[in-house]
Amino acid sequence: SFSTKHSSFVGLQCAIRVSFLKMLSMSAKMLASRSGVVARATSNAPVVSSMWGRSFASDAAAHRPPLDLYGLHARYANATFTAASKAGKLDIVESELLAIKASAENSREFRSFLENPLISRDSKSNTLSSILTGKTSPITTNLMTMLADNARLSEVGKIVDTYISFMKAKRGEVEATIISADELTKAQIKSITLAMTKQVGVDGGKVVLSTKVDPSILGGLQVQIGDKFLDLSVASRIDAVSRTVV
Repeated sequence: SFSTKHSSFVGLQCAIRVSFLKMLSMSAKMLASRSGVVARATSNAPVVSSMWGRSFASDAAAHRPPLDLYGLHARYANATFTAASKAGKLDIVESELLAIKASAENSREFRSFLENPLISRDSKSNTLSSILTGKTSPITTNLMTMLADNARLSEVGKIVDTYISFMKAKRGEVEATIISADELTKAQIKSITLAMTKQVGVDGGKVVLSTKVDPSILGGLQVQIGDKFLDLSVASRIDAVSRTVV
């Protein structure tokens, strides 16, 4: 249920924060160490093979992410999604990664630890292993320690965002934002959601709708679906009329 997942999510955030603060207290000298700052260059080896080995390669196609994304963040997210899919832990890993991202956003100490280049890679990896082992799945722990080993912990937020985009695509979710001059009623939001679901043709999925209020559009609506934007606002119509040559 939502309440159970929410409780687990919040509990993991608290556990990460408490464990991290405890580690800071117990290992201040280790975390202050400058050794290893430039000891190793960032590895360019394929992330999948270094994280989980070749045994996963044979059936990778059956567990590949539903989106073809490229770049640094996608490489780590791809590897994590594939490993989680094979282990049947996609939802668990999603919740764990969201908790880690929230911890980094809400805890200045934890965020500073992740981003501080003066703390050695080994110190970060060992600290994260101590914090996460037993509290998160091995997949999440492996991802975080690998990011530490490769000096990529500062990218964890974007990597998590990429993983979440894979999960939303897997669930058939289509994100949409409605901007209105006044706050919409529940009935209006429900009506718009149903209309959008029919319009985008989501098969077995759903439209995940968020709303914003912007009085400057004067009236009407602005609709953002993925990378598509539709401006049906009064302000845009006034602007169009003002630019019309009479």
